[in-house]
Amino acid sequence: MTGPRRHRGAAAVAFALALCCVPLAMPAGGAVPAADDVATPATGRERDYSAVAAHAQRLAARVVNETRVPGLAMAMVHGDEVLFAEGWGLTGGGRNDRIGGDTVFRVASLSKAFASTLAAQLVREGALRWDTRIADHLPAFKLKDDAAAQVLTVEEILSHRVGLPYNTFDRLLEQDEPYPLLIAKLDVIKPLCGVGDCYAYQNVAFSLIGDMVFAVTGDFYSHQVERRLFHPLGMYTATFGRDALEASASWARPQVRGRNGWQVVRAKETYYRIPPAAGVNASVRDMAQWMIAQLGHRPEVLPPSLVEEVQRPRVATPDQLSGSAWRRERLKDAYYALGWRVYDYAGTRIVYHAGAVQGYRAQLALLPDQDVGIVVLWNAETGIPGGLLPTIVDRVLQLPARDWLQLDRHRRRAGS
Repeated sequence: MTGPRRHRGAAAVAFALALCCVPLAMPAGGAVPAADDVATPATGRERDYSAVAAHAQRLAARVVNETRVPGLAMAMVHGDEVLFAEGWGLTGGGRNDRIGGDTVFRVASLSKAFASTLAAQLVREGALRWDTRIADHLPAFKLKDDAAAQVLTVEEILSHRVGLPYNTFDRLLEQDEPYPLLIAKLDVIKPLCGVGDCYAYQNVAFSLIGDMVFAVTGDFYSHQVERRLFHPLGMYTATFGRDALEASASWARPQVRGRNGWQVVRAKETYYRIPPAAGVNASVRDMAQWMIAQLGHRPEVLPPSLVEEVQRPRVATPDQLSGSAWRRERLKDAYYALGWRVYDYAGTRIVYHAGAVQGYRAQLALLPDQDVGIVVLWNAETGIPGGLLPTIVDRVLQLPARDWLQLDRHRRRAGS
């Protein structure tokens, strides 16, 4: 089994030290209390998170009611229990068509973890290896450096270590250029680094894993995900593609800002053309089952060793340490695993991903040590609900409160 080709050992050691070497607080005066005087802290599996869940639901309702966000849905799990899976606001499909726990959204780049998990199942069965070379199954695949194209592996695709510049060909994809033509043109792109030597986020190149799945199974990528993941996990409304989204019993319409406020538009086909990167539709009730499985509670579908493998950090991603306020303050280190980001969040390991396509936004965080998962989906191009997830994470971890949502400021803007 292979890892990153450069700085892999150092990154893993640094990450481990960051998480485990936290100094112990001493009582005032330096005296050590007797064992009988020390309250044993509740572990993540022992704590009752019902109060945190209730707080999360109240905050979600406030976001919709006070800031004119069209709608959102959120779910929280603890262990194998769904604490809640609910929705607030309107789908955009009619005056009284309300969002609920079974309302389907596009989950955008949260799709990537389904691709890596499917790949891990095929590795476990021997159909693939992490070091399987793409060119061995896709002989027409080329990069500008032909030697690099010959050594690119499955693991490097899924951890964004192809060597291409960030988001190569995303703009052309959004202009309706077909995926096969974009893959065929990768050989004109000057590399950012050698294959395996650096991280640069991809959508088009990441989706080569779909071609690899077809090559080793003889079946379409989407069918394999449905058969191996959606159906066994009870994700009964999860689908791929625009037609399936629009055929859902309840689905959230994408909304963009117009001259007179939020405007419903039709979901774009563009990123649906790369299913491994951004093709999944799902409700928060579906995603609750996905989180339970990724926390290790569905071993008959996702054995613990498989979950551990896809969530193991492969490459440092320092770009994640800036941007939003919660990242700047809370994150100490950031890595990419396989279809997942892994953060040191104030000393706690968090497995995370976010996603965005026209009219939709998504966030998901797993706290393995606390056995908690949180997902937030919304149907509008706004960052306002983005403060919900870190606010709830802070409550789970009992960290000092920070106003990541800034509802007062957004409420004033919404009323102006």
